[in-house]
Amino acid sequence: MMTYAQTLAYLYAQLPMFQRIGKAAYKADLSNTHALMDLTGHPERGLRCVHVAGTNGKGSTSHLIASVLQEAGYKVGLHTSPHLKDLRERFRINWDMIAENEVVRFVEAYRADFEPIQASFFEWGVALALWWFREEQVDIAIMETGMGGRLDSTNVITPDVSVITNIGWDHMDFLGSTLEAIAGEKAGIIKPGVPVIVGEAEATVADVFRAKALAVGSQLSIVDQEGPLPFPSGLQGEHQERNARTALTALVQLRERGWAISDAHIQAGFRNVVRNTGLLGRWQLLADVPLTIADVAHNVDGLRAVKRMLECQPYEHLHIILGMVNDKDLSRVLAELPKNATYYFCKADIPRGLDAEILRSNAASHGLRGAHFPSVNAAYQAANQAAAMNDLVLVTGSVFVVAEVV
Repeated sequence: MMTYAQTLAYLYAQLPMFQRIGKAAYKADLSNTHALMDLTGHPERGLRCVHVAGTNGKGSTSHLIASVLQEAGYKVGLHTSPHLKDLRERFRINWDMIAENEVVRFVEAYRADFEPIQASFFEWGVALALWWFREEQVDIAIMETGMGGRLDSTNVITPDVSVITNIGWDHMDFLGSTLEAIAGEKAGIIKPGVPVIVGEAEATVADVFRAKALAVGSQLSIVDQEGPLPFPSGLQGEHQERNARTALTALVQLRERGWAISDAHIQAGFRNVVRNTGLLGRWQLLADVPLTIADVAHNVDGLRAVKRMLECQPYEHLHIILGMVNDKDLSRVLAELPKNATYYFCKADIPRGLDAEILRSNAASHGLRGAHFPSVNAAYQAANQAAAMNDLVLVTGSVFVVAEVV
């Protein structure tokens, strides 16, 4: 029997992992996942679940829904990605991460059968989540897509409700070069007869969802994002209010389908989302003096939301620790960042990380000034040493940069 450390080493060494290496790990069909479901006895069948896709906010929305269902007394599985510190963050039941020995047991049981399939890291993860949720007999599971929807490994489930948070510019190499094409991929999670909640969609993007819902006989609800939010969220920012409205609409739909969810459960679940689910990296306070915040925003819409948060936050000078991955639309993302800041450019310790000097050079062409550093930690230390008592230090640009400081 392998140890947990040996099991992790096996998974990281043997399996292609999109978060680390990018495009080479992407599998553009569901054949592998269907094969894994065959081998594990189809744990996806009969699973009561909520399926969540979207460009931004799907992690926060998933955690909000899970938190409310926990408050309602249900045994709730939660599968999200990527993780920040520990692989086991991806697999939770009522806040608790999967035990190390369960990960070892799963890998030992299935590695010989899985290896000929050459499954990706994410495909292994989806199989593990579904297997574990069946083993533990969860009442309901919240399943977040990794990327896209139509060809995402999670798309072997048939949920009670499907949720698509929004459509923005990200992963265009895989999902398409127009918002309508990206929406088409996300719309791939819409199932016959399963109601779908869309958090934000206008004009032609909304038309994509209307057409798919009509074609498969799915009830479509596009959330009214202008209405009041009756239950305040423990997550800060206008963008998190939109995520909460989306989660609320999904929860109301679940209630209509027989789940015992009261307004009191929603109120408590929204308020206690971080405590209930272990959510990290969403405008997360790291230190009070100097005020230091981490946010996993990594694309145009995400960094636009961070910029709005900064406009509401008092400070004397802004210090931004910035690192990115090498497959983003760099110019479009850099255009969203504030110019009145000192930047500390760095590269997360993953192969997919963008070289810090290349990032600094590209940022300079957008009027962003600063120096590059050999590591995230070096950049973090330099920013904290330079920051005065009333300054603000922000860590952002990549989940993997944030992971090295939280």
